Amino acid sequence: YRKVGIVNIDDQANAAKEVFKMGFIDTARVAVWGWSGGGSATLNLMFRYPEIYKTGISIAAVAFQLTYDNIYQERYMGLPDDNEHGFKDGSPIAHVDGLQGKLLIAYGTGDDNCHYQNCEVMVNELIRLNKPFAQISYPNRSHSIDEGTNTKRHLYSTMTRFLHEHLPLTPIAK
Repeated sequence: YRKVGIVNIDDQANAAKEVFKMGFIDTARVAVWGWSGGGSATLNLMFRYPEIYKTGISIAAVAFQLTYDNIYQERYMGLPDDNEHGFKDGSPIAHVDGLQGKLLIAYGTGDDNCHYQNCEVMVNELIRLNKPFAQISYPNRSHSIDEGTNTKRHLYSTMTRFLHEHLPLTPIAK
């Protein structure tokens, strides 16, 4: 409560660190991806824990919590005036400067849940900070990015190519 994008992100990163201790993970090739809230989590993980997450795919993410549906956001975060720090610190846009890995952002321009302005503010911040990233927008597609022939296939093919390019099956020699 009042810490969406903070507690869950720290928990995920701490769990990854514990798994790393088991010794069977190639820590140079850890990827994360998510959609909607998971897309926001992907951004937060990539930005706040770049030593863990080397590659990420964020789909239909909320970049700034104040731009999301207040019925959902205020239920878990309280009112913005009463939790300004939580809204800001839980938003990926506040941590973009931490990006070190490879990032793909995908969005439907007609997203009726996580509005496309989230993509635009994130892209503008990545550009402002000169952070490299890849982006694909699907014209007039909704939050599910499944309207039109082959749309979902194209999205998942794009995701697969991105992962193969940045996390090849054979580890890169050190």
